[in-house]
Amino acid sequence: MIRAASAAAAAATSASVATAPHESLAGSRGVGRPPLFLVREGEPSYDTSCAEPATPSELDAIEELGDEIATLAAHIHAATHRLLVMLGEFDRRRGWELGGHRSCAHWLAFRAGIDLGAAREKVRTARALASLPETGASMARGELSFSQVRALTRVATPENESDLLDLARGTTVAQLERMVRGFRRGSRRDEAAWERANHESRTLSVFPDEEGMYVVRGRIEPEVAAVLMRAIEAAGDALYREGGCAVRGSDVGPGSDADRSRAAAQRRADALGLLAERALAAGFTEEENAPISGSRAARYQVVLHVDTEGLAADGEGGERHLEDGTCVSGETSRRLACDVSVVEVTHAPDGSVLDVGRRTRTISPALRRALEVRDRGCRFPGCGSRFTDAHHVKHWADGGETSLRNTLLACHHHHRLLHEGGWRVVWRGEGRAVFVDPRGGEHFEGGWRPPETGPEAVDALVDDHRRRGIDPEWRTAGARWKREGDVPHPVWVRAMEALG
Repeated sequence: MIRAASAAAAAATSASVATAPHESLAGSRGVGRPPLFLVREGEPSYDTSCAEPATPSELDAIEELGDEIATLAAHIHAATHRLLVMLGEFDRRRGWELGGHRSCAHWLAFRAGIDLGAAREKVRTARALASLPETGASMARGELSFSQVRALTRVATPENESDLLDLARGTTVAQLERMVRGFRRGSRRDEAAWERANHESRTLSVFPDEEGMYVVRGRIEPEVAAVLMRAIEAAGDALYREGGCAVRGSDVGPGSDADRSRAAAQRRADALGLLAERALAAGFTEEENAPISGSRAARYQVVLHVDTEGLAADGEGGERHLEDGTCVSGETSRRLACDVSVVEVTHAPDGSVLDVGRRTRTISPALRRALEVRDRGCRFPGCGSRFTDAHHVKHWADGGETSLRNTLLACHHHHRLLHEGGWRVVWRGEGRAVFVDPRGGEHFEGGWRPPETGPEAVDALVDDHRRRGIDPEWRTAGARWKREGDVPHPVWVRAMEALG
């Protein structure tokens, strides 16, 4: 095997390596470059002090390899456009609902094996491309990558896309992203609309990472952030006074700036935990200095009044309503009753209350822990959400037992499908949960497998593109201008006017 190493790497290890342009490169696109050196198999790629300069024929082979990479990348861009067009049509026709997925992005992440965040961007871009024909046509020819189109679709409209395309074709993705971000910040003249958009974008999530820690990520309004920062600062000061150390349980003392910065960040993390503990201890009530009482939690419960007839699978009528009198359907009642606290109330014929039993949970804490250990989140194929309800495979109102073998975890979306959505779940084999959709289709882990593409998949793709009239070359997708200052003035002016 032969690998190429640049003269810049060689110069770092040997002062004897020549840095002048190779004199025998006439006719090659590499004229004026420092020489390349060949590193043989078994030699470290970063040390070319003993390597021989590449011959012109070897340099041509390296150039051809680079051209082939750039050409194949353009074919991939064109194929990605076809993917986005099909994805947009699939999303428009809501094909993802047939598989029980909560969105097209969730379906794509499951079926295509990509990250959910990346899937959301692909769906958003696919929707935007439907109204941007020139951008789509340019990507179909392999001239624009998905990253460039993703940036363009955030600001392009049918009216301005022509003026933006020349800029996008000639700049790098980083440059295009930077200009798009600058436009989005500077073009909102309607302050009220800007504030509403910011308010709608507020979010907060807490989720575990691969190392057993939890990641807190969010976007909050400035006034909320100010309060949160002051509260964390106050809690951090309390921890400092209590422990006499910058970080509770830490031996990090005075040191470098990096050490002090890490200690401050750890103190903020500890302070956030203290905030949560104090908030739960104080409770959330309008009364000042209210005593801590378990009964206060009842104020935040949703109460469903339902009788035995209302919970039966084939029951008709019966009482099914919330505390404020709002009626709910039979299946909604069954869903809510899967994993709740139950209080049995006995009524006299005239409606008066004869007896109120003790409150019991349909899913005991011990059973819930066992379900968490076994299922590790929602059991629906491709979901795995950690925010779940316990679902009875055979409802307890129909005689199903509340046991590990008759229950499983389902997220709120899929739990609703199993009741109001007409889906059902059955056990098959050794603990395999099979979800059956209303049409009778079965969905289970391992039910979908990647398609077989064959050993010549890339050649087949290129041949198919050529039959369609798509034949990019090595210059098709590359950036023409390395810096913003290199962009021709007319192209820059048209793009800025389109964005303004």
